[in-house]
Amino acid sequence: MSDAPEKKTEAKPETGKTPSGHLVPGDSALADKKSADLPKTEVKVTQPSEFTDEQIEEQVVEAIKTVYDPEIPVNVYDLGLIYGIQVNPDKTVLVTMTLTTPNCPAAGFLPGQVEARVRHLPMVEDARVEITFDPPFSPEMMSEEAKLELGFL
Repeated sequence: MSDAPEKKTEAKPETGKTPSGHLVPGDSALADKKSADLPKTEVKVTQPSEFTDEQIEEQVVEAIKTVYDPEIPVNVYDLGLIYGIQVNPDKTVLVTMTLTTPNCPAAGFLPGQVEARVRHLPMVEDARVEITFDPPFSPEMMSEEAKLELGFL
């Protein structure tokens, strides 16, 4: 008989591996289980929704309506400064606009504000603003709301 104390060997818990190959305890939620042990789930794959050109144009109009002429308390859309919005198949947008006068003091920043607001819409890839003075701006181009706000009605 040996006087040496008996060594108790503890049973090592089962180990498992994560899908990436790291060793973890077998009862860990990270351990790779056999596919038969996993509940069956149905995965439904959906494609991201596409916006129609009309929906994009509506969003562009709403974005443009947040740009105001600094001298007139009316947004540039209702003021009648936006002549056209063209949504291209590649989701780029071209906005054609005018200014109240060719030497308008806001000419240096209003077109840039319109372009930036449109460009930042999530469904728009890029935007560009073209300035035209044909036809020249006149108060008749304003919306009824703008005319009312400015006392033209």
